[in-house]
This record gives sequence, structure tokens and C-alpha cells, in this order.
Amino acid sequence: MTLQPITTSTSYTADRAWLASLHGTDSTETITLDMSKLTAGTHTAASTDTSQPYSRVLSGVPVGKISASGLYGAFDPTATDGRQNLAGHVFAEALFAPTATKVPAALLWHGVVVAAKVPGGIDPTKVTPSVTGPQIRYV
Repeated sequence: MTLQPITTSTSYTADRAWLASLHGTDSTETITLDMSKLTAGTHTAASTDTSQPYSRVLSGVPVGKISASGLYGAFDPTATDGRQNLAGHVFAEALFAPTATKVPAALLWHGVVVAAKVPGGIDPTKVTPSVTGPQIRYV
């Protein structure tokens, strides 16, 4: 019997249509996402590649910091757990295994964002401005 190893690779290109400027992209912060606070199909995309079982958190998802855990979840202006305060946007897509409960990601907290192209949408009028919080300008 002869064995012949086969190597495959897959590359993904993040859809950053939501990003209006490169301003601020050089100073992202590392955060940890609470996957129970993200919605499949809205904030995440399941893998369609049978050789790559990992799904991905979409680039551009707006997030807020959960007060009790220090983790981040999808921004929700009606939440009462801390996510009602925008912390920024997930900068780069983050791969995660189907059973993952926490996923590391990069946070864009300073920059210019095209509101109409944010995954899951965002209403800039629902974002409370903060001197000490994120510095995001929506166009």
C-alpha cells in the first residue's frame, strides 16, 4: 500500500465594505467575544467548505462590553448588560470551531464606518456619544 499525503489550503477575503477609511486600523485592541451574544447568519457565517469546519465572525460587527463578564457581544441599544454601549466594531473576521463559546477578535474602536454596510446593521442615532468611549464616525 502506498500513501500519498495531500495538502489543501483555503483563503478568505474579509468583506470590509463597512470600513470607510483606514484611519484607526493600525491601533486595534484584542477582545474576547461571547458567542452566545452573537446571532448566527447575522453576525456569523457558517462554513460551506467541507474541508474547513470553522465558521467565522463577520468583519464589521458592532459590539459592546458585557459588564459582568468583561466579554463582548453584539451591540444592542436596548440591552441592560453593558452591550447598550458601543465599544467598536470587529475589525477582522475571526474563525471559530462550532463548539466555541469564546473567540478572540480585533476591535476597531477609532475610525470611520459606513453605517449602511455594517453586518446586522446599526442605527448611529442609537449610539450614545462618549468622550472616553469609542471614537467612531458614521457616514
